[in-house]
Amino acid sequence: QLQLVESGGGLVQPGGSLRLSCAASGFTLDYYAIGWFRQAPGKEREGVSCISSSDGSTYYADSVKGRFTISRDIAKNTVYLQMNSLRPEDSAIYYCAADLLLVVATLGPDEYEYWGQGTQVTVSS
Repeated sequence: QLQLVESGGGLVQPGGSLRLSCAASGFTLDYYAIGWFRQAPGKEREGVSCISSSDGSTYYADSVKGRFTISRDIAKNTVYLQMNSLRPEDSAIYYCAADLLLVVATLGPDEYEYWGQGTQVTVSS
């Protein structure tokens, strides 16, 4: 059974860092486009970063460029989101998602078929 499990969320002070993990089981992650998304209370789910299966191309939302880095470890079947210089407005539930048919990853959440349960990130002093 295909499953995605996020971990690594928590409470961090502004300016701090967290690394989120998205562990895949039941499928080989490097064949799939992978996206990280977040949803804050009262807001729509938004794309944060994604990585294509074909060539590993990465994309970032303007709000996180230069602060967040997406990467994948094929041997561990895991995708990471390194988040630095965190701001209060980064607080949200973070989800990873996967899709087999996307040749080029996208930040549009509607394009992804498989989703994890999410991990909470809170940036506060």
